[in-house]
Amino acid sequence: MKQRLHKYIAGCGHCSRRKAELLIQAGLVYVNDRVATDLGFKIDPDKATVTINGEKVEPPTPLTMILNKPAGFITSTHDTHERLTVMDLLPKSAITRGVLPVGRLDLETEGLLVFTNDGDLQHRITHPRYTCTKTYRAALNRAPSPDQLNELRAGVFLPEVGKKTSPAEVELLPNQAKPVAEVRIGEGMKRQVRRMFETQNIRVVHLERTAIVDVTLGDLPRGSWRELTETEIASLRQEGHE
Repeated sequence: MKQRLHKYIAGCGHCSRRKAELLIQAGLVYVNDRVATDLGFKIDPDKATVTINGEKVEPPTPLTMILNKPAGFITSTHDTHERLTVMDLLPKSAITRGVLPVGRLDLETEGLLVFTNDGDLQHRITHPRYTCTKTYRAALNRAPSPDQLNELRAGVFLPEVGKKTSPAEVELLPNQAKPVAEVRIGEGMKRQVRRMFETQNIRVVHLERTAIVDVTLGDLPRGSWRELTETEIASLRQEGHE
């Protein structure tokens, strides 16, 4: 099946789709030894040889995994201040295969973080046009009132990002020593869960992402990782719509 050239390049994990478009426009991408500058150009991956700067671009051996991120690790591939990153928690064999973190978790936020070398899957999880539901457990300094819960569910305006959040599922969990809310959102604005509660003058004292779609942490220990099953990967691919 033919696919657009920029999508193929991104799917190989070489770069993002936008960066692939820029490379094509700059005349740096060759298909079967001929330069390709048309953004709408399609190839048959089984028959075409794609090169960028003389290097062959081809799909890596697929690898998708999750990490139970501890607090104190930067969600980045490197850090200019020599702090530890989530990549330091992965085996070298996974890094060699080109996995990258999908989306972000704040420095002090813990929990489920996906890594993949599948560019299309990364696009499916992170692009705003798709609804990819993420579940969080937020320990709070005080319990929200019923009216505040309804405001959070309906969507609240976040001054820092200049927009209102989409409707969310927010429930107080029963039988907790201190107030804990489960939050399910289909978007991923910066520090969104923390900022949502800040609009109600409530502080999140601990935040953990427990699931993305049907992929859950289960009993995965903090700081550990595991590969996803084909069923779990399929659930990430199929969630939401364009």
